[in-house]
Formats: sequence, C-alpha cells, structure tokens
Amino acid sequence: MASSATGADSQPRIIPRPEHNVSRARISNNALKVLYRLRDAGYQAFLVGGGVRDLMLGREPKDFDIATDAHPEDVRRLFRNCRLIGRRFRLAHVYFGRDIVEVATFRASEDDLDADEEALLLKDDEGRILRDNRYGNIEDDIWRRDFTANALYYNIADFSIWDYAGGVDDIRAGLLRLIGDPEARYREDPVRLLRAVRFAAKLGFRVEPGSEAPLRPLAPLLESVPPARLFDEVLKMFLGGHAVPSYELLRRYGHFAQLFPAVDALLDSESGEPYRALLLETLENTDQRVAEDEPVTPVFLFCALLWGPVQLRARQLEAEGESPIQALLLAADEVADRQQRHVAVPRRITTPMKEMMVMQLRLQKTRGRRVLGMLARPRFRAAYDLLCLRARVGDADPALAEFWTGLQAMDEAERAAAVEPGSRRGAPGDAGTGGSAQPSGAAPGEPAPGKRRRRRPRRRKPGGSGAG
Repeated sequence: MASSATGADSQPRIIPRPEHNVSRARISNNALKVLYRLRDAGYQAFLVGGGVRDLMLGREPKDFDIATDAHPEDVRRLFRNCRLIGRRFRLAHVYFGRDIVEVATFRASEDDLDADEEALLLKDDEGRILRDNRYGNIEDDIWRRDFTANALYYNIADFSIWDYAGGVDDIRAGLLRLIGDPEARYREDPVRLLRAVRFAAKLGFRVEPGSEAPLRPLAPLLESVPPARLFDEVLKMFLGGHAVPSYELLRRYGHFAQLFPAVDALLDSESGEPYRALLLETLENTDQRVAEDEPVTPVFLFCALLWGPVQLRARQLEAEGESPIQALLLAADEVADRQQRHVAVPRRITTPMKEMMVMQLRLQKTRGRRVLGMLARPRFRAAYDLLCLRARVGDADPALAEFWTGLQAMDEAERAAAVEPGSRRGAPGDAGTGGSAQPSGAAPGEPAPGKRRRRRPRRRKPGGSGAG
C-alpha cells in the first residue's frame, strides 16, 4: 500500500465491515436511498470524501457525497428529483426537499488522452484545470481526489472501505497528505491551498511536510481563482467553527494577504494592535457560537474584518473636510470595492455591513428621544455586539458599551429618564456625565455638551404675512 504524497496503489486495501467503525445507522437515509438505487440498477455506488473521513473520526458529517460509474445522464434517468449542474465538472444533484445528495461520476486520469478526450480537458498556462468532464473508473478517480483522508470509498455492496492511498493510516495518525506531486496538485486547483488550511484547522491534523512545503511559495496562485469562489471558501473557514486556527494558518502561509490585502497590511502595522485584537475576538466569538449551535452571520464577520481599513480611510476623509458619517460611508464603499478584486463579497452582505458601521457612530449619541429608536433598528443587536467587542479591545469607550447594555435592561420609563438631557445616569459623552466617547465630548454630527443648537429662522411664505 502506498501512503506517500507521490502515489496511490492500483489495487485498494479493502477493509471489511468488522474492521472499521463506519455504520449505515450514521449515514443519512437520503444518501442510502441513492446508494441502494444505483446498486440495484447495476452500477457501482460508493460513499466518498469527507463523509467517510468524518464517520471514521466519530464526527457528524456535514454532507454525504457519492461516487459511481453511472454517467450524469444515467443518474438523472434513475431519479426524477435530479438536476445536473456544473460546467467545470458535471455533477448530479438529487433533491430531497432541502437536502441535496451530490453524485459524481468517476473521473478519468490525465494519462493517455485520445483526441476526443483532449477536447474535454482544458487547462490554463499555470496548469489550473478549467474544465474536465472525462469519465473513468474508480482506479482513475482516486488520482483526482486531493488528500488521502478524503480518498476513502465506502462500498454499499458489502459495507467495506476501499483505501487506495493510505488514507486510513493517515486519519489514524492525524496527518493531512496530498495524493500525487504536491506542487502539481496545487497548481491544478489553487483552492487546494485553502483546503489544506481548512482541513488542518477543522480536523486538528498536521500537514505532511511534503504537502506543507509549497503552501507559502504558491500562495500567489490564489490571484488566479475567481473571487466568488474564494468567498465560498472564506465562509467555510470562518463560519464552520474553526475560524481561529484557520486564521492563524492563513497568516502563517501568506494566504490571508492574498484574500484580504488591506486588512493584512494594517494588522502588520504599528497601529494594527486593536484591529488584530478585534479580529481575534470576533473569530473566537464566532467559534463559540457555532459550538453552542447559535446562529452566525457573514455580515458581522466581514464588518469586523474590514472595520480597520474602513476606519483608517474614514479618518483621512474627515481630515479632508467630510462629515464623520459621510467619511465612513465613502470609506466603506472604497474598501468594499477594492476587496471585490480578491474575495467577492455580495451586496446582500456589504449593504447591511455598511449600516452596522455607520451605527457605530450613531451609538455614540446617548441623549434625546431618538436614542431610544436605535433599539428598534434591525441591525441594532449586531451593531451593539460589535461595539462591545471594540470596547473590549480598546477601540471604543467601555462606558459607551455599558450605557447601551444598561439601557436594554431598563423598562420604558427608566429608558426615557436615562436619555433625557441632563440625566445623571452615567451615559458617556453627554453633559452631566463623567465620561466622553470623544475628546470633544460630542457624538459625530452633534453639538458639543453645554451648547444649544441654534435654530434656523423660518422662511416666510411668498407674499408675506399681510398677503390677502
């Protein structure tokens, strides 16, 4: 059996059911339906990839993917609830309500291509595979898998596990190892650089030295990956419950600089300490929420990620004469636009993200009836949570976070009294309090404490008061 990074055996090590811990009782019923129907129709049917790996590790798989010798059109004929997707790789999705079982046909190896097959395989100058819809057998398919831990096949025919690349031993050793030549495999699909980080962080595995060596030198290859695809990978790394180790590995291998260049440059600067702390606090908080089965949102994630560069640019625009809110809005637009070239963040995320950022300024106002209206804003809770994290790392006044925390705990009458001008209930940055959120003691766009806003004279209607 070959378990090195440079090869896989043509004959598998077959592990019978009594010698492994993968049980049908832990495989989804919908995946079993697909496996059994393929088998009953005379096709080979295997559960593959991360599902087998996670079952062996005693984890709950997120997805159950299937590999078969049936072509996509054959799968569609077997399942009326099937849809074929993908141009780069043709796949069959079998739908059971919201549950999707992905079925992939065994892919062919790249060796000995005939003229017809060459038209189905397209690579760019860097060796990245752009399209490949050639079909083969299981012995070919093994070479198209990336890591040995993801290259195990659970055979529904006899419940055995087929291991061509030493994946069972690597899983038991906690080792992440590429199949084939590491540099060539990363060049085929540079997203494998991020997958190495994600699996190492998620599983707590060590990256095998031969597979680890190219990770930093080949980081610039990520520039050739479509930004929309990188957005999907970022969500998997940062919202999957292992954001902190993913971030640390991304920084170690230089991948973070490719994904978020403006953020990376700020984190390494002299003024970057509060933003480093804010980002780590955010990622730790996200991991904790995932562990407690609490909801997490990419809006909050990207707001915390881009807050540093946005705030830095907003200060420059303020110095040029823009109002604080306008400066922040312009800065958020500039930073988000530049970020799209690297990780394409959809507008459905950037729009509420900007709203959260502006609310960081509005939350500095603690006097007047309009303050109570902030509590009913749809983004208030997220903006408040961000304010608390900023206060914790020294990027905002802790007294401000305490004010909003206390205000939420009050009843209606207490809230009204707390925001009255002249109230001494401890709100920062207003007259009669001991604290100030800004050196001037005023929130952005508000008059300084102790000064009354001068009213503009009302314009008379045409014709004057004596018009008849």
